[in-house]
This record gives sequence, structure tokens and C-alpha cells, in this order.
Amino acid sequence: MEIKDNAFARQFETAVETGTISVEYSFQEKKIFLTKINTPENFEDEEFISNFLKNIMEIAIERKLKVVPILPKITIFFKKNPIYKELLPPGIRL
Repeated sequence: MEIKDNAFARQFETAVETGTISVEYSFQEKKIFLTKINTPENFEDEEFISNFLKNIMEIAIERKLKVVPILPKITIFFKKNPIYKELLPPGIRL
């Protein structure tokens, strides 16, 4: 999966057959806030989105960032993938 960090649009992007999937973000200090997931109309491949989020977590690890999930769908991702809970800032409980 190829992921583009579109810093101008503040989102991670990846292409699928029906368009582009993106996860919008914002930065504050050494934290990245994941605020929104955009998918093409009628795209419902939850496993693909989960893999996309896993790749974003790896980018956060490489950049030594803490991840703040704003979107409930991303909070659920953390609950299903406890190996990434180390990326949560102190004080964030899921």
C-alpha cells in the first residue's frame, strides 16, 4: 500500500479502484490528531481501512509522534489493535 502524506491538505492518502481514501490530521507539539476518514461513495472495505490505519501508525512510530484519535472509528481501531496503544499520549483512555 502506497501512502502519500499530503502536508498541504493535512491528510494521508492512498488510492483505491474507486478513488482516494484519506485520513485528515492536525499537529500539536509532538502529537498527531486523526480527525476524519474520507472514502469514496459506497466504499465499505473495513479491512482495507484498518490496514491503512496500521500503515499510518507505522509512520507515527517512525516520526516519534503520539496519536490522538478524535474519530470514534479510530478509537475502535485502537481497541481492536492494542499493540498501538503505546502511541497514545499519557492520560488518553479508551
